Amino acid sequence: MSETLNHLILAHGYWIVAAIVGLESMGIPLPGETTLVTAGIYAGTTHHLNIALVIAAAAFGAIAGDNLGFWVGRRFGYDFAVRHSRVLRLTTTRLEIGRYLFQRHGGKVVFFGRFFSGLRTFAAFLAGVNWMPWARFLWFNVAGGAVWATVFGSAAYVFGRQFEDLNGSISMVGLIVAVIAVSFGFWFARRYEAQLESMVKKGKESPVGQVR
Repeated sequence: MSETLNHLILAHGYWIVAAIVGLESMGIPLPGETTLVTAGIYAGTTHHLNIALVIAAAAFGAIAGDNLGFWVGRRFGYDFAVRHSRVLRLTTTRLEIGRYLFQRHGGKVVFFGRFFSGLRTFAAFLAGVNWMPWARFLWFNVAGGAVWATVFGSAAYVFGRQFEDLNGSISMVGLIVAVIAVSFGFWFARRYEAQLESMVKKGKESPVGQVR
């Protein structure tokens, strides 16, 4: 996968970064963060890409993709998510957890969800499903997309500069950074999913109400 990303970035530059990040943000399980990291390292090692434009492309893709995912969720709603839960990899319990989270912490989920692999793919869709107000969603979406792209893009660029003289460093360093990011996101999600599921089932907080 890393070699394929290298080839795509070499051939299409900023556009492929925006496209893959955007599609992932819509709910399609593609390696958006890995693409951003790989492009950032490529910019640092070869200087054939401008890191500012890499970051801008990733932020644009994240914001545009999230908004499309949001409107798909808003338009087709909860029943659509349940009906296609196998394809979307969203169990009924996870949908209930999503409803609970957006009831209590909608803005935080949209912003911080950008930094975790599972939430990054479905946060916008779930925001739409749970009828989060679009203006509020957009504010946290833009902030999260911009900060995420800047943090991961800049970090990858610095890694690339450090390994500029090492052959094959793009693939190896990109893989290492991506594995660390994905592993942390997976651990975080699994760490709190059981607790959230228990809270939803016990009804300590009603999942019905206006999303904040």
